[in-house]
Amino acid sequence: MLKNTLTYLFIALLATSCGGGKYAATEKVYKKKAKEYAAIYKEAPVESQIAKIAAANKEWIGSINFGMRKPNYVMIHHTAQKDLDQTVRTFHSERAAVSSHYVIGRDGKIVQMVNDYYRAHHAGAGKWGNDTDLNSSSIGIELDNNGTTDPWPEVQINALIQLLAYLKESYKIPQANFIGHMDYAPTRKNDPSRFPWKTLADKGYGYWYDGVLETPPVGFDPKIALRIIGFDVKNLDAAIKGFKYHYIQKDVTSATLTEEDMKILYAIFKKFL
Repeated sequence: MLKNTLTYLFIALLATSCGGGKYAATEKVYKKKAKEYAAIYKEAPVESQIAKIAAANKEWIGSINFGMRKPNYVMIHHTAQKDLDQTVRTFHSERAAVSSHYVIGRDGKIVQMVNDYYRAHHAGAGKWGNDTDLNSSSIGIELDNNGTTDPWPEVQINALIQLLAYLKESYKIPQANFIGHMDYAPTRKNDPSRFPWKTLADKGYGYWYDGVLETPPVGFDPKIALRIIGFDVKNLDAAIKGFKYHYIQKDVTSATLTEEDMKILYAIFKKFL
């Protein structure tokens, strides 16, 4: 009897080890791609690069002063999907071709899907300040939320704050550089919508306005203020809507700034001076 029990246990363990888990196939693809990038990083001389330069007079002389990609922004999104599992499946789809460094579930579970030092595909086309490629300079965080009716559970926001604390300290990310997808791409995105930005700002991740608001001085130009904050004002209506999605969170389909909106814009603008 004991012999049979041990035999069944061995077979079960063997099957488990061969299966490799639910995500064995995608983990294999991840490791293969990481290995290919590692091979490029290790090239010395970097023949895959210097060999493509047309000049005849060229030489490889390696410097000792270099490092890895340093993220300088954090961009927050909502998934607009059913649940965390669906988002994971989306980020495993070659056809979708999108990803994020982290996904945080409604229950506060943090799932890392891309190495911090790699370039994830989460930002897309847009502009923030002078940066038109935030995929290359940011960490992307997706929050499991349908984008319309879902609340923001305290456990999820607390997990996000813990993640932001690690990222801010590890990469010395400035307080101003914690932004939403709607800030960077207001012509296309509104995420994360209805989001508790003030909670994050109170912890040092992004800015919020104070309780007492000042009337802007005569001559205050909202277009200049939006540009100083970071918005792309080439499409001013879109920039205003992006600002309202982030800081006003009502009447967000209108590109008109009310008197109260102008006070809020002035308060945020001053934090960037």
